[in-house]
Amino acid sequence: MCSRIHVADRDRGRRAYFLAALAAVLPVTACEQLPLTLGDFNSIIATASPALWEEVQGDLVPALERTVFTVRDEKIFTVTPGTPGTETWYKLRRLKQQLVIGTEADPWMAAPLAGIGGPVAPPHIAHVEDVWARGQVVTVVVLEEGNEAAGLRELTPALADTYVDWFRSRSVARMFITAPDTVLARELAENHGFSLVVPEVYRYEVTDSVHMFRNDNPDPSELIRQFAVTWQSPVQADFGTEDLLAWRAGLVDRYYNYPQVLNAELVVEGPGTLNGLRTYAYQAVWENPPGAYPAAGPFIVRAIECPQQGRRYLVDAWLYAPGRDKYEYMVQLDEIANSFRCA
Repeated sequence: MCSRIHVADRDRGRRAYFLAALAAVLPVTACEQLPLTLGDFNSIIATASPALWEEVQGDLVPALERTVFTVRDEKIFTVTPGTPGTETWYKLRRLKQQLVIGTEADPWMAAPLAGIGGPVAPPHIAHVEDVWARGQVVTVVVLEEGNEAAGLRELTPALADTYVDWFRSRSVARMFITAPDTVLARELAENHGFSLVVPEVYRYEVTDSVHMFRNDNPDPSELIRQFAVTWQSPVQADFGTEDLLAWRAGLVDRYYNYPQVLNAELVVEGPGTLNGLRTYAYQAVWENPPGAYPAAGPFIVRAIECPQQGRRYLVDAWLYAPGRDKYEYMVQLDEIANSFRCA
């Protein structure tokens, strides 16, 4: 067996999973004798003894199947249990995202632990790649014998967080398979007072002082990701939700190809900071007006203050992805919006 390992205790989980995310989108050059992995990274195959699984699944599964709201509650991961040694388990262990739980003495732990290649002190989390298939990520939870359930419950919050961090890191890595458009970012900073880093596949155009960035590949009927950036000057002192939504509504009416109206479904609103700048954010759902084609999707809009310029910027990001899970695209939109800088 040949495997790539990222060892992660509870303090190093974020870094290890970020590296795993990058590896997951790059070509595999080793372990050619292993079969290619199958399935989807959002599906976790959890292997543990039947007795331990019966005891902990009520806590573990809800923690791993965390939901986020996009236009509906959406699971980031789904969990499927696998009973070691069964015919079904031998098939399931070819899938992409594996969670293997047990003590060092448990036989199903042998191959993942061989990939680690060194002693571990339970309770411990490690991440190994290419154990039973190429392109596979295996999360190994090593527990102390005789204290398995308590040890797993102790690790569950950190385990759930590392899965979410891994998902976010992989989503960003997948987006930037197309290189970031640093030339455009410099041009924006030099000529327009702000910068935004988008992948090179995004189209850019400016009308008046409204800058539009759009990616509708492979087909706009299937997927649209779009940003708009504009600004106000001078900056009014009092600013809140009504001001932000009125500003966005005017932008939509004048510059967007299709009308959008606000749906009552709200995710978050309120003041905050971005790269040290004061912001006001609102995330909710847009939809076509009544009587029009029934399209909808999430949007994130932010007002960002650049006091050295005497400007307040509006950054509006919206998504159209019918029939698809949307959280990965929302992570990508959030990453781009977070790249905003005042020049």
